[in-house]
Amino acid sequence: MIYLDNSATTKPFKEVLDSFVTVSSEYFGNPSSLHSLGGQAEKLLSQAREQLAKLIKVKPAEIYFTSGGTESNNIAIKGAARLNRNKGRHIITSSVEHASVRAAMEELEQEGFEITYLPVDENGRVGVDDVEKAIRKDTILISIMQVNNEVGSVQPITEIGEILKNYSQILFHVDTVQGIGKVPLSLKNSNVDLCSLSAHKFHGLKGTGALFIREGARLAPLFSGGNQERKMRSGTENVAGAVAMAKALRMTMDKSEAGLERMKKIQSMLRTELNEIDGVKIHTPVIHSAPHIVNFSLIGMRSEVFIHALEQQGVFVSTTSACSSKRKSPSKTLLAMGVPESLAESAIRVSLSFENTEDETKTAVSVIKKTANQLRKVMD
Repeated sequence: MIYLDNSATTKPFKEVLDSFVTVSSEYFGNPSSLHSLGGQAEKLLSQAREQLAKLIKVKPAEIYFTSGGTESNNIAIKGAARLNRNKGRHIITSSVEHASVRAAMEELEQEGFEITYLPVDENGRVGVDDVEKAIRKDTILISIMQVNNEVGSVQPITEIGEILKNYSQILFHVDTVQGIGKVPLSLKNSNVDLCSLSAHKFHGLKGTGALFIREGARLAPLFSGGNQERKMRSGTENVAGAVAMAKALRMTMDKSEAGLERMKKIQSMLRTELNEIDGVKIHTPVIHSAPHIVNFSLIGMRSEVFIHALEQQGVFVSTTSACSSKRKSPSKTLLAMGVPESLAESAIRVSLSFENTEDETKTAVSVIKKTANQLRKVMD
């Protein structure tokens, strides 16, 4: 099996699974309990928080554990909007955000908020000038993803953050689910107030994530309950998941130097080889793109047909975002980039991890070429 769908999810590291099992079986107490088992669990949770904070260079008190990127995005966006609605009801985002951001915005529109959806250029990037022009006196939140999950475009987060130094009333939320460990981001230097993470994108476990909330920033919680996570996220904490998440990110960071070098080499090779296939159009931009994603279309071919044909030969890729890949509609991201609907309907996403090798990618490319030629003959 050659797995090239790492933007959808990554395979957990063995050491991560081992730590999850150990904590789940030996330190299973509720961290809110007063007895020693609860105290042990609480200590492990605090250690995981400290480790995660150190890895992304923030304070432990600024880390809140969640169930993943979707929950983190919802807490950040809805929490910021609802708490600050008396200051204004205008929010700025992009037209290529993840479904969890887009759906949260649509829900807020039903509550009376006004959302500005910024356009993107042919490379899938928002314009810094467009962001500044969209700011109004009643703007309270800007939410822009760091790396697009479908095509890999990297947004100008630091430049937007520089602008927002002049607008203290605006909270800046960044979804870094696809970027962490692959594309550098200094939360402090980029003036980021809120940042979403998801463990299963960096070899952690599904159902675990975190939200960075800058010290001093205030949000309205989504859940009512036992006031865990300093009242921001009620519900018994997933201690084993948090420990496993911290371990996964540490291992990812340890592998990043050598892993990124190999990943960039593989991405370059993929581009070169794919460009040699008749009828291929690559959508991932050459510059300002993450090193782990290559999105392309096979002109005149339905992506679902191609994906299943590859799967039969042991190569696993995807169409668009895993959250929307089963819907029979073209990618909103590609349409926003100006890609014709016919091409958007045939889009394929190849996404890498540090675990992928050059040899297996060469094999995958060979299978892709062979499969494309075979399907074209059938279509002809």
